[in-house]
Amino acid sequence: MFWVPLLLLAWAVAGVACLRLCLAAVRAAAPADSDADPGHRLTLYEAAFLSGGPGRVADVALVAMARQRRLLLAHTGWATVVDPCGRDELERSVIGAIGPQGQSRLAPVRAAAAATDAVRGIAERLAGAGLAVADGAGGSVADAVRQVRLAVPAVAGLGAIAVWLPVPSEVPRHLVALWFALPLVLALGCLAVARFEVHPYSRWASPAGQRLLGSLRPGDGDAGDERAYLTSVAVRGIRAVDEPELRAAFAHRDRHPRH
Repeated sequence: MFWVPLLLLAWAVAGVACLRLCLAAVRAAAPADSDADPGHRLTLYEAAFLSGGPGRVADVALVAMARQRRLLLAHTGWATVVDPCGRDELERSVIGAIGPQGQSRLAPVRAAAAATDAVRGIAERLAGAGLAVADGAGGSVADAVRQVRLAVPAVAGLGAIAVWLPVPSEVPRHLVALWFALPLVLALGCLAVARFEVHPYSRWASPAGQRLLGSLRPGDGDAGDERAYLTSVAVRGIRAVDEPELRAAFAHRDRHPRH
């Protein structure tokens, strides 16, 4: 009966992951809907945070400054300050992250800008309005779904070990496989339910925030085409950038220089 401990481990892996998914879905649904501000109008930075988190906020600030020729982003991944006067707290944070020499690699600038008090303030404001997942809420639905997805191959691997190891057993191998199929079905069933009930999964936006993002249209506001462009970047990310030079610069955004 060597396979019984493996079966118990498979049940534990699948059960804990599915339980966390259920709890995350419950936490994400009721409180956010009751606390959400229905009249809240998203700024570009808020839309960016709900769509992609702190990194997306930094990306929007960098793209906006580059398009206004206040910051040069080279295709090699370097950022150069042209206008040292930032128009808001986040832009000033970007300029400060570049440093007194006025030039720096893009990756550390983006990371520093994403970790500033300005971005944390956006997160707290959105969480207070019921539109973002609060810090310390026990994990988002997206994180829980990721754990269930990892549980599926883990359970399948434990089942394969139990079935194919050349150890004598009184139970036929096909019955052993059937026992392992039960936690596997549980995990796959949870993923299927989550797909229909709580999709799209968001690490940052609450259900109310996702609905507000869904109603957002590029160009909302009075700033014309530039506003539409930046709104698209906020919601879709760097893939919405159509300038080859900018896209090449952001290809280096997650690469850290070697010393």
